[in-house]
Amino acid sequence: MSETILATIASLIALVFAITTHEAAHGAAAMLFGDDTAKRYGRLSFNPLRHIDLMGSVILPGFLMLAGSPFLFGWAKPVPVDFNRLNPKRLGMVLVAFAGPGINIFLAWISALLLHFNNGAHTLGNEVLVNSIRINLVLAVFNMIPIPPLDGGRVVVGILPRPLNGFVQSLEPYGMAILMGLIFLPVALESVGIHINILGMIITPPYKMLMDFILTISGHH
Repeated sequence: MSETILATIASLIALVFAITTHEAAHGAAAMLFGDDTAKRYGRLSFNPLRHIDLMGSVILPGFLMLAGSPFLFGWAKPVPVDFNRLNPKRLGMVLVAFAGPGINIFLAWISALLLHFNNGAHTLGNEVLVNSIRINLVLAVFNMIPIPPLDGGRVVVGILPRPLNGFVQSLEPYGMAILMGLIFLPVALESVGIHINILGMIITPPYKMLMDFILTISGHH
């Protein structure tokens, strides 16, 4: 198996597992706060087919791979949560939102620990673990960008006082358009000789900080 094919398969396995676990974690956290909507809709599951989104799980990651992006990320279909059923509501909203990025950070740490047992072997399992660290940390940072409907937007809405959280909530209809602009704008600018990547500038510093932290607590530094 060529290195390119090995790396591609490893990235896809790590990405699918990361986004599936991310969404299942939202559903599990909602259950803890009294909302069983995800369970009733069959979304409290580790079956990736229940979570895959055509744009976020297939098209965008494929585009990023073809474009040679240094970051590979995506998203799944959001797990349905009835925030009005959460008790307490505001704390529930914050912790349900953070459950996804939180589990991604945890998975990155577990992957880093498991690398100790692979002895640096260049195998599919080793490549999956290496990609799992990177992809889970990118997903955690990306999803904590404070733009609804991302998890960071939900956290901000749950924390801010009402006049301000109303403004953040009002951005939700435009959230995906803003994110698509941040993702694809660098490609358009590159074609006219302008080298700027706003999303990369947002993601890179916290990603590097989290990477150093994970490698340190897993014994790689």
